[in-house]
Amino acid sequence: MQLHELRVLRELGERGSVSAVADALYVTPSAVSQHLAALQRRFRTPLTVKRGRRLELTDAGRALAAAGTRVAVAMADAASAVDDFLDDPDAEVSVTAFHSAGLSWFAPLLMALADGPRLRLSDEDVSFAEFPALALSHDLVIAHRLPHGDPWPNDRLVVTPLLTEPLDVAVARTHPLAGRDSVRIADLAGERWIAVHDGFPLADLLAPIAVRHGRPLDIAHRVNEFFVAATIVRTGQAIGLMPRYTRGHAGLDGVVLLPVADLPLARQIDALARPEALHRRAVRGVLDSLVALAARP
Repeated sequence: MQLHELRVLRELGERGSVSAVADALYVTPSAVSQHLAALQRRFRTPLTVKRGRRLELTDAGRALAAAGTRVAVAMADAASAVDDFLDDPDAEVSVTAFHSAGLSWFAPLLMALADGPRLRLSDEDVSFAEFPALALSHDLVIAHRLPHGDPWPNDRLVVTPLLTEPLDVAVARTHPLAGRDSVRIADLAGERWIAVHDGFPLADLLAPIAVRHGRPLDIAHRVNEFFVAATIVRTGQAIGLMPRYTRGHAGLDGVVLLPVADLPLARQIDALARPEALHRRAVRGVLDSLVALAARP
């Protein structure tokens, strides 16, 4: 069994198609198929199954791919003894984050690491299910989810908690509730709401409020970007939920944030990485800086 064959199987499981694996490994789809065929000949049970035009892993294939992950980690352990790259504190590290986390942490991260490593930053507005796949292209992924929702796939990712962040109700400064220190669910009856699009990590946060009201909320607008949502809130025509810490200040003039006293609302912010990425000293250094930044929201 060859290491590159295990890698091809693992990449197929995570990328979902032969063509995507070929693109990632800079080989032809035919070469990918040949590696899979060679690996299959060593086992008496199918490792892949055809579903329409897609080639997916069977249970046995997923078990072997998981073993391939452990092999990849072991190889990274071995290489760390001889490969200076792993110990280079100034090597390039790629970091991607959802918008409000990037807004809050990218600039301080650049300033904190001005002497190295070299950072390559990007922002990604993706659904909950798409965050793990970003680790295929980035060393560190700053992602968010609901604290009691589905967990990240920690069988193939290392998850580092950064922050449990409260979400507050945002109202216009002219709103009748704006002068309060907090609100209760009953105070929000009859309001029109701004919500994020379905499928995104915070989409289900309004559900407990609707349950308390005993009827669906009047969701008038679907906006993911908090600054865009703030311009709507400022008009007094709708209210919404906004993060307490990772939101910056620009564009929030005329908006007041109010904690919900009888229903704590929050999101969990985590850093995701493939296991072998954290064998690099530079990646670990950036992660340590992110943890420090998150500790002082």
